[in-house]
Amino acid sequence: MDAQNYSITVRKGEFEGEECFEARVREFPDLTEYADSFEEAYALAVDAIETTIEIFAEKNRVIPTPMDVADDFSGRVTLRMPKSMHRAYSQWAEYEEVSLNQLIVNCLSHALGAFNLKKGNIYQPVTAKVVPITSGRVAFNRSLDLSAALKVAEPDVCYGA
Repeated sequence: MDAQNYSITVRKGEFEGEECFEARVREFPDLTEYADSFEEAYALAVDAIETTIEIFAEKNRVIPTPMDVADDFSGRVTLRMPKSMHRAYSQWAEYEEVSLNQLIVNCLSHALGAFNLKKGNIYQPVTAKVVPITSGRVAFNRSLDLSAALKVAEPDVCYGA
């Protein structure tokens, strides 16, 4: 298996008081390498993947396969929801003077960010184009309490915890 097929992310940052490059591998969450340059951190990660695969093979452990490339996704999703929820989101989007699609994408982006932060998994090699939703009244590039907004639109319906 080619170690370069794995999802390796390298970022520059300050780690334990020292500025350096950190390399992580999504398929091997415990694998982290540090170096003085991007190239060195990447090379160390590739070497660590190869070593880990050898050790896993010796111990008859399952070797994670490289993740599929994100090009397999079209960016289109068919979504079904209760009519009352559809109405609530439509009213909210109209109030904010944005499209329903833009509002839902923004809400999903915030939820994904919160989920990754809660899991402590902030090193996702996934990049998403997030378009800030703004209007004359509210900027939505911040935390949202969706339950409060939906309760205003539909006080008798609960859409989550």
